[in-house]
Amino acid sequence: MANYSDIIGHEDIVRHFKSSIELGKVSHAYILNGEKGVGKKTLAAVVAKSLQCETGEPDPCGKCHSCLQAESGNQPDIIWVTHEKANTLSVEEVRTQIVNDIDLKPYSSRYKIYIVPDSQLMTPQAQNALLKTLEEPPEYAVIMLLTNNVDKFLPTVLSRCIVLNFKPVEPLDMIDYLMTNLQVDQDKARFCTDFAQGNLGKAVRLAISPDYNEIREDSIRLLRSIPDMEMEDIIQAVKNMGKYKLDITDYIDIMTMWFRDILMVKISNSPNKIIFKKEFSVMKKQASHTSYEGLEEIITALDKLKVRLEANVNFDIAMELMLLTIKENIQ
Repeated sequence: MANYSDIIGHEDIVRHFKSSIELGKVSHAYILNGEKGVGKKTLAAVVAKSLQCETGEPDPCGKCHSCLQAESGNQPDIIWVTHEKANTLSVEEVRTQIVNDIDLKPYSSRYKIYIVPDSQLMTPQAQNALLKTLEEPPEYAVIMLLTNNVDKFLPTVLSRCIVLNFKPVEPLDMIDYLMTNLQVDQDKARFCTDFAQGNLGKAVRLAISPDYNEIREDSIRLLRSIPDMEMEDIIQAVKNMGKYKLDITDYIDIMTMWFRDILMVKISNSPNKIIFKKEFSVMKKQASHTSYEGLEEIITALDKLKVRLEANVNFDIAMELMLLTIKENIQ
């Protein structure tokens, strides 16, 4: 398991937690807000380990019984809240894993820590079930709600938590991490960093995952040919996308970066500031057939598409409409 020294970026959040631990002023409830892959789970795990460390120091020793338990995933007073359904964290799950459990004192530690990944999936009923616990928590309780969308929380929940927003990691730090820890060459590290836009987890996935590279190549093939596609081609393309449903956010992000590159080509007529440098000639052609307003419409539609898919709209219809929007604006 990582320690604070292994966390890339997020220095202000690390300082906040280390100072709170040192001063004995740890809050009962935190919301860690940032996009998928930004490092919320890693940081939450390190904070939990440091809170339970038997030395009482801000930095976990890594040697005491509690630290060794935390590193093996067996610390009984660090509870990771889970959910069965992919897109919902139900009121029953919140009651069972947090509300009905929190009054039981810690088994062997100073704190009892609940970490809730994807907490934006809590239904309003689940949030209301948690509310009383947030209002009157036991003195030993610490709840960390990890989310990629803080706007999903009820105002009453937000008002009872300290919200910590994760900022993008600096490009040079990301490049150094990829080259040093993953032995990625400089050109690939730069591409991964440019594409990830400050999200280290996304950069790492791109650098090491064959599946991620397959998604990237498939989306680029689609984007190259979409101006010439007929309706039956679009329907077939959506069927092909179906195999990426679990990673569709990555697919959409690649498409978004493609059209941002086209916008840059339209402005500068140069490959220097684009991510997909090898596709410059294709992008130059598409830029000449697309207006600024059309590019804005495409990028806005892609942003809205992610929100709609998160809300469980029909996948095929949403993707078909998206591809038609792109085609209509590149003629």
